Amino acid sequence: MGAVNPQKMRPDELDLDAPLVRRLVARRFPRWSALPVRRLASSGTENAMFRLGTELVVRLPRHPGAVPDLRHEQRWLPRLGPLLPVAVPEPVASDEPGDDDAYPWPWSVYRWLEGTNPVAGAVTEPARLAEELGLFVRALRRVGTEGAPTGYRGGPLRERDGATRAAVAELGDRVDAGAVTALWERALAAPAHSGPPQWAHGDLSPGNVLVEDGRLGAVIDFGCAGVGDPAVDLMPAWNLLPARVRDTFRKAVGADDAEWARGRGWALSVALIQLPYYWHTNPPLARNSRHVIAEILAEAG
Repeated sequence: MGAVNPQKMRPDELDLDAPLVRRLVARRFPRWSALPVRRLASSGTENAMFRLGTELVVRLPRHPGAVPDLRHEQRWLPRLGPLLPVAVPEPVASDEPGDDDAYPWPWSVYRWLEGTNPVAGAVTEPARLAEELGLFVRALRRVGTEGAPTGYRGGPLRERDGATRAAVAELGDRVDAGAVTALWERALAAPAHSGPPQWAHGDLSPGNVLVEDGRLGAVIDFGCAGVGDPAVDLMPAWNLLPARVRDTFRKAVGADDAEWARGRGWALSVALIQLPYYWHTNPPLARNSRHVIAEILAEAG
C-alpha cells in the first residue's frame, strides 16, 4: 500500500483519526471497544480505513458523496461474494449516525482481508496474476443481473468524451496531447457493446487488488460495481499488468477486439481524468495514472 493519505482531496472531507473511530466503536459496538485501532495506509479517495484488532477493519466515507457507495456495498456484497473465486469484503456490522455523533454518516465494519496491493511494474508473478484476474472478471460477468444496478462506469465511452478532452487540456504539456487524443479517438471509434448488460467491478485498480505470494487473494471496494458494458474491467491490462502478460489476461476474460479497444479507452480516460485532479493530493494515484498513459502510448508504438 501507499502512504497513509489524510490529506484532503475535496473541500467537503472530514478530518478522520483513530481517536474518533475508537469513540464510534465504543458507543455502538462496546464488545470491540478494547481492540486497538490504527489508520491503514491507502491511496483510496472515497473512504478511510482503520484496522480494528486483528480480524476487523472499519470503513468510513471521507465525504458525503461516498455514502451511497457504502450503502451499495452493504446491499450487494453478500450477493456477489459467494459467487466469486476470490475473497471480497464481508460486512459484519454497520452503524447509522446519531444526533450526537461527531461523525455524521453511516459507516461499516468488515472482516479483515490479508494481502498487499501490487505495484504496477513490480508484480512478482505476472502471468499467474493475469490469469487469476481474468478468471475473477469472467466469474463476475456470469452473476445474474436481475434487479442489479447500473454500474458507475457502465455506460458507453462516448459519455466521457467531454471530461477526457477537458483533462487533456488541463494537463497541457505534461502529456503528449496530440498522441493521447488520437488514442482516445481510436477508442471512441470501437464498436459499442451490443450484448446484454453484465456485472463489472468498475474500478479494478492496483489499490483495489490484494495479493499474497504473487497470487490474487482478494478484490475490494465494490462501490462502483454494477451492470453495463463490462469492458471497463479490462483496465488492469494497463494499470497493473506488464505488457508481456496482457494477452494472458485477455484470453482468461475472453475479450474480443472491440471490447479490448474499449477497455483500453477506459484505462486511458480514467488515467487522464485522475491525473490533474490528484496530481498534488494523491501522489500514488497520480503515479499510476502516468504509468497507464505511458503504457498505452508505448503499446501504440
